[in-house]
Amino acid sequence: MQVELEVQYETIADHIPDDGQFLLWVEAALGGKAGQVILAIRIVGETEARQFNRDFRDKDYATNVLSFPADLPEGLPVDIRQSQLGDLLICAPVVTREAAEQGRAETDHWAHLTVHGVLHLLGYDHEQTDDATVMESLEKEILAKLGISDPYQDLA
Repeated sequence: MQVELEVQYETIADHIPDDGQFLLWVEAALGGKAGQVILAIRIVGETEARQFNRDFRDKDYATNVLSFPADLPEGLPVDIRQSQLGDLLICAPVVTREAAEQGRAETDHWAHLTVHGVLHLLGYDHEQTDDATVMESLEKEILAKLGISDPYQDLA
């Protein structure tokens, strides 16, 4: 698998992972998916996260991660359509706040949200209970392989 990852840093803050960390987490979430995969991760502040959440989900608050699957026109070659995964938007201040509130290492929370976002780009969802169970199990499995404990253990 070849991953082409662009990380955009719209905001500067302490403890934001570097491109190499994001690449590690993206590759783990892809789980050996064959071929080339292209995606971007944009690290933002609360203003931009709130704007995107409001514009695309009708929710007026800054959220931790938003996933935007690639919306490509019909007629493109299959290899191009399959390689374009989409974009993630991750809000740095929300990640920091949530990690502190949950008593988790901030880097572990960054990893979890990156994996969570990539799984959304792959078509996983958590709107229905059955879907949430599948997605959360997969997240826990991927994170365990990275040496990160279950992010849901104390959230029930």
